[in-house]
Amino acid sequence: MHYTHAEEGKVTVCSGQASYDYCLVKNVLPDSETAILPEIGEVSGFEYNTEGQLDFEELFRKIKNGREIKKIGIIGRLIFPSIIYGKLRKVFPDAEIADIDDIHYAQRMLKSKAEIECLKVNWSMVSKMFENVVPEIKTGMTELTVQGMFESEMLNLGAESYVQAFAPMVATGRENSYISMCRNTDRKIAESEIINLAAGVCYEGYNGIICSPLVLGNIPQKIKSAVMCAYDALNHASVLMKPGVTCDVVLNAYTDYLTKYGYIDYCPYGSLHSTGMLECEAPVFSVNNKRTIQENMAICIDAYFKGMEWGSFRVEDCYLITQNGARRMTTYNDKVLPEIFG
Repeated sequence: MHYTHAEEGKVTVCSGQASYDYCLVKNVLPDSETAILPEIGEVSGFEYNTEGQLDFEELFRKIKNGREIKKIGIIGRLIFPSIIYGKLRKVFPDAEIADIDDIHYAQRMLKSKAEIECLKVNWSMVSKMFENVVPEIKTGMTELTVQGMFESEMLNLGAESYVQAFAPMVATGRENSYISMCRNTDRKIAESEIINLAAGVCYEGYNGIICSPLVLGNIPQKIKSAVMCAYDALNHASVLMKPGVTCDVVLNAYTDYLTKYGYIDYCPYGSLHSTGMLECEAPVFSVNNKRTIQENMAICIDAYFKGMEWGSFRVEDCYLITQNGARRMTTYNDKVLPEIFG
């Protein structure tokens, strides 16, 4: 967190107690100071006996410094701490407090050259992770074992952590794969059943994700047909993702394709969303909002087939919007799904 100090242009970097030394080392902002604030310390309420702590009410009064503050913008309406908000309102009782989430996400929507370079590392890393881990998955392994394989490999490849949304998900069989977002269990993988793999990596604060189905041993024809339809639907829709095209064109093409081949009843949604500092971040693209696709957007397409008699799965990849259209940046599904299920 950072706040502009009363001195024009000066920044205060706000740290919890345990992170103070880390902030001192990592803060490279010129003409800035680092302050310890207990309100952003341990969420358990752990009390540190630390000298030099600053309360947020004190910080806000230093910022105010006799000036008339008419409008304050906050980011993060879903997670902004009530204790800090209360002190903000106490110090600035007459100021308009404006929600600027939409402005913030609009700024993040189009990626800079530096951001794209970070994302390219993520996309390459998550693709390599799937290439290395999936061939090592065997029947009899538990979901938790496979999760450990993904986490070990991503760190070996240089990731900071798993994607900023969820730990690797290894949903196996009809019942477990039905759950959209799940926690892994000690259930053992069996032959010829659906395995819904979802895993991503975080590097330099940016994220890359792949969702991919897998079946070990003999693959029933019903599963082959469904997976290839999802894969083909993604390809069919992604061709239309070009600068200037409204997203309803892409999404309608996707659902029309599923309708044509008889899978629309198993499609709870056709997901098209931005990605970057979170795996799934605003804006979300829908048929109703008709947002326009623009160059330098990073977008995920998620083909989600849910509730078939044998289970559920996702095919999800990351795309970079170039001036010529969408470029599929995660390569595993494109290489492997036709080989496994074709």
